[in-house]
This record gives sequence, structure tokens and C-alpha cells, in this order.
Amino acid sequence: MKKKIIIAAVIFAVITAAAVIPAELFLHGVIGIDPPLEKYPVRGVDVSSYQGEVDWQTLAGQGIAFAWIKATEGSSFTDRCFAYNYAEAQKTTLCVGAYHFFSYDSSGETQAKNFIRTVAETDNMLPPAVDIEFYGDYAGNPKSREEVTEELQSLLNALEEHYHRKPVLYATGRSYSMYLSGAYEDYDIWIRNMIAVPSFADGREWRFWQYTDKAQLDGYHGEEPCIDMNIFNGTPTEFYQYVSERTE
Repeated sequence: MKKKIIIAAVIFAVITAAAVIPAELFLHGVIGIDPPLEKYPVRGVDVSSYQGEVDWQTLAGQGIAFAWIKATEGSSFTDRCFAYNYAEAQKTTLCVGAYHFFSYDSSGETQAKNFIRTVAETDNMLPPAVDIEFYGDYAGNPKSREEVTEELQSLLNALEEHYHRKPVLYATGRSYSMYLSGAYEDYDIWIRNMIAVPSFADGREWRFWQYTDKAQLDGYHGEEPCIDMNIFNGTPTEFYQYVSERTE
């Protein structure tokens, strides 16, 4: 009987470890998800000053089709590497876009002005993207959905009017649930999920998926050794059609 109990305990421990440890390893970046290339062939990166001034010719030759580059944050901050990275990335075959880190501390109108004066419209430009995350005290004490909606919609309207594209909304699972779920149906979602293929309780589809922040490619030499990798939800033909779309 004692031997059976020991065996049962060992089996239970193995099953428990199989269920728990991989999730922990995912969360801490030890294991990364690698979606099948045949299903998701269109891949890209997003960068900021953490990757420094990028060697875009080298980076572009590593199986990627697009890049989003951090441009601005709030109403006055500009990423110190944006001007260089934005100009140099456009000398490659990549489709290039810029993203804005949304601030809970300033108006949507002034945030839009910051982005517009920083980011010139170009050919084959990805839609502007707005990054909605939690930072500082807002991680533990987030603003209400109503407060965020007013300023976020103001920002989105101004960007669409200027660039003739509806912006893409980047979110974590938490920020999506709090601020985007069940709303913004006309806007494409760029979702962060390092564990599994994203799905939403409200049933909508994602357009872009950030599946890892632990990739390592050649061509950048900033303080961050890793780079974010993303997927477009569609075929190469659908991707290039998407890039060329404009609103009136």
C-alpha cells in the first residue's frame, strides 16, 4: 500500500508540474511561443530606443515584412531614436509605421498633436498605432473606462483625420478587457499574448499579434538585447492590400 501511495504521489507531482511550470516559464520569458510559419507567414517587429539606432538593411533581411517604430508618448515626449529609425527603415522593403504610447495624464487632443508633428505620412505606411497599457500608479489604480474612452476617442479621431487610416489599437489582455472589449469595432486590434494564440471573450478577431518580446535578431545594438515579434493575421497578399487601404 505504501508503495502505491508513493507512486501515486510521484504521478501527481509530474502532472502538476506539467500543468504549472510551463506557464511560469512563459511568463518569465524562459520559453517562448513560436507560431507555425505556414499559418502566419507575415511577420514583423516593433522597436523603440531600447533597440537603439537600428541597422535596417540587416534587420529587414531576416524574414520580416513590417516594422512599427515608437514615435511619441503623451503630449510632449518623442522617442530619441525615432527620426533615425523611421527614415532608415523606409529605405528597405519593409512596410513601416509609427506608434504612440497613450498617456492617462493628458488630453487626447494634445497627444494627437504630438504624434502628428513627429510622424510624416509616407507611402506604404502602416496605420498609426496607439499603445494602451498600464504604467506607474495606474497599474494598481487604473482610470475608469469612461475617463479613458473620452480622451482615447479624441486621439483616434484626430489621427484618422490626418492620416486617412483608422489607427490600430495595441493592448494587453488586461487593458483590452478594461477599455476596449465590446467597443471600437471599426478599429483593428494588435494584441500582446506570450502564451497562446489570442482569443477574446467578446468574439472579435485580432489583426496583429505580438507573440514574443524575447526574440533576438541581427541589426540592433541598444540596451535591450531582445526584440518584439509580431504576426499579421492573413496572407501576404492580404497584408499588402491592407497596407494600401485608406479612408476618405
